[in-house]
Amino acid sequence: MRRLVDVVVSSVAGVVLSPVMAVVATLVRWRLGRPVLFRQRRIGLGGRPFSIVKFRTMRDEAWPGEPDADRDTSMGRALRGLSVDELPQLWNVLRGDMSIIGPRPTLPEQVEHYSPRQHGRHAIRPGLTGWAQVNGRNSISWPERIELDLWYIEHRSLRLDARIVVRTVMRLVRPSGIYGEGGVNQGFPVPGVVSPGVTERDASAAPTTTDETSSTPPK
Repeated sequence: MRRLVDVVVSSVAGVVLSPVMAVVATLVRWRLGRPVLFRQRRIGLGGRPFSIVKFRTMRDEAWPGEPDADRDTSMGRALRGLSVDELPQLWNVLRGDMSIIGPRPTLPEQVEHYSPRQHGRHAIRPGLTGWAQVNGRNSISWPERIELDLWYIEHRSLRLDARIVVRTVMRLVRPSGIYGEGGVNQGFPVPGVVSPGVTERDASAAPTTTDETSSTPPK
């Protein structure tokens, strides 16, 4: 049933939003050049990797290893603020890599440091939006986001999904949590390692810690 909903919603949304995507693609091509799309390896259902697709929002590196923050652009910030850079992921949903609602897919190098409990977020397909996305997004730490994802997996229902959709629309109208403290999105915390900030790498990675036995939403 969920897969059928994903296919129908992503197909309809793809058709309805195709003019918007065409405009965004034109702007990216004009301001940033090729490629228009940004692809990156992420971890999905069952810990299997897949290639996520977004509109490109950053310019090319001026030199190898140039920080993401220095490559950011005003247009890119605007696209991320409106979350339209995520629209190509409707293709990921249609392919079966992702779902409309679920934990945001993370980078392989982050997943390497997950605890056995944290790997539980791979029990379902990653989503375009999710419980962590509407409860803080990048303004909260990775461990907190993962706890919210695990809470969602344990308690997911059509009612909870409907609540997430409504709150997602509210976040699109009044964006918040797009960036972490100081405008930098921190990577997954690794003991003894200072995590560098990321922008295009996971500007979407799209929570507040809650008791795993609780049946009440944390927010």
